[in-house]
Amino acid sequence: MRFAHVLHPAATEPRLVLVREDDAVYVDELFPGAPTRLSELVAGGDDVLARIAAAAPAAPATSLEGVAFASAVDDPPVILAVGLNYAAHSGELGLKTDATPTVFVLWPNSLAGHEQTTSWPRSLSESVDYEAELGVIIGRHTKDVAAADALDHVWGYTVVNDITARDIQFSEAQWSRCKSFDGFTPTGPYAVTRDEIPDPQDLHIWTIVDGTTVQDASTGQMVRSVATLIAQLSQSVTLLPGTLISTGSPGGAGYSRDPQIFLRDRSTVTVGIDGIGALTTHCRMTD
Repeated sequence: MRFAHVLHPAATEPRLVLVREDDAVYVDELFPGAPTRLSELVAGGDDVLARIAAAAPAAPATSLEGVAFASAVDDPPVILAVGLNYAAHSGELGLKTDATPTVFVLWPNSLAGHEQTTSWPRSLSESVDYEAELGVIIGRHTKDVAAADALDHVWGYTVVNDITARDIQFSEAQWSRCKSFDGFTPTGPYAVTRDEIPDPQDLHIWTIVDGTTVQDASTGQMVRSVATLIAQLSQSVTLLPGTLISTGSPGGAGYSRDPQIFLRDRSTVTVGIDGIGALTTHCRMTD
């Protein structure tokens, strides 16, 4: 199943919808106590998904035409970002892939939705880069899980653009701030349940900036698979339901190109993963 948070013009808060081929249904109208946000849906587990699947065919449809999308992921307990998880990307940045994952936290203010505008002051950075990433949404308490069982702990997947101020990244020891400006972590448009993605290591992942394809790769090129990442992370921390793991970006970063390509005022960047969706962000630099 495929879900999104949408905001109709007359509404003040996003609502959770189940997205079908040509339309959608509001999840909170399907049965009493149905979830209104993805975080509630994840907390409800497989039983709630089964109730939604049973009720949806008879539900009235709503059009997605003219709606605004909010972040596909809402109120995650934490956003764990994994760096240097594609050899091509770590190499182009001149950084070494370590024996254990490079992990840092992204701040919740950075979440944004499909087709939203992300802005930042020119005085803070003129070296803002894109990073297409597979986002993994944890479905249940996960501690000391083996890699062979790790995917059973996944609720679903989404698309993440891990936008990065490169000049700040290379001037500070920690990477959280350079990747956590307001709107620097767009997700969506959709969150899809794990049954929609039989193999998270067999997905085409790509980025287009202002009409030019700048990343074109496969999640099979990850240094550490999704299952391995979950297993390694769960050794030291209990992964809570709703946790978002951003699993790293393939090669093709704008910083490493000659000439360099950065996100500028009025740039449009779309990152996509086949089988999940394409996520577009409009950029503005303010003086």
